[in-house]
Amino acid sequence: MSPADNQPDVYEIRIAGHPSTEEALALQDPIQRLLCPDPDHAPPCEVPWSFTVADDGPDHSTALVLGVYTSEGQAKRLAAQVRTLVGEGRDVAVSEGDAGEWGELVEQYRFERGLRSERSGPGQ
Repeated sequence: MSPADNQPDVYEIRIAGHPSTEEALALQDPIQRLLCPDPDHAPPCEVPWSFTVADDGPDHSTALVLGVYTSEGQAKRLAAQVRTLVGEGRDVAVSEGDAGEWGELVEQYRFERGLRSERSGPGQ
């Protein structure tokens, strides 16, 4: 594994094929619990994440899009976990995301890593 494989970047995990926006959004809670089993934990989150929805092609279906800021390997592992959670009936794909569209993830990562550095302090 090269050092570049460990560098964080924005990735999108797209869960496709929902007949409605409401059905796509219904997956947010189970995926959120998968990503963050303890929502009251102290920061930082291991992987900053956020959701959006998008049109999913000519059949007018909707995709739930999970944006994450992490390494490529971790994004692929998360996509595999999401695939297991949602089942074989949904197409789950991971791709590079646009940092401009997911700017809050990059800022969350930088902010929370700053908190981690302050907590560990010199010599800790």
